[in-house]
Amino acid sequence: MSARIEDVEQEGDSAMTVEMVSVVHCPRCGYESAETMPTEYCQIHYTCHQCGADLRPKHGDCCIYCSYGSVRCPSQQEAAGEVGGLRTAGG
Repeated sequence: MSARIEDVEQEGDSAMTVEMVSVVHCPRCGYESAETMPTEYCQIHYTCHQCGADLRPKHGDCCIYCSYGSVRCPSQQEAAGEVGGLRTAGG
């Protein structure tokens, strides 16, 4: 289940792949759900499909994917130049 957007950088011929699916982990019940991330806006509200917890971004994060997802949101992936959106240790 890997949806991606291919971006070609303007100042070179290297390509960056933006991962579009993130697994959201509910901190309350531990439920995980694969979700397709929006590209037009930062999602600041998410309701857990299992326990109904109302998730909001942690302080300093732009959206629920940056706080609770396995992959950062598309805009943060692009800003950080991350390959496939994967987080590194401490990220």
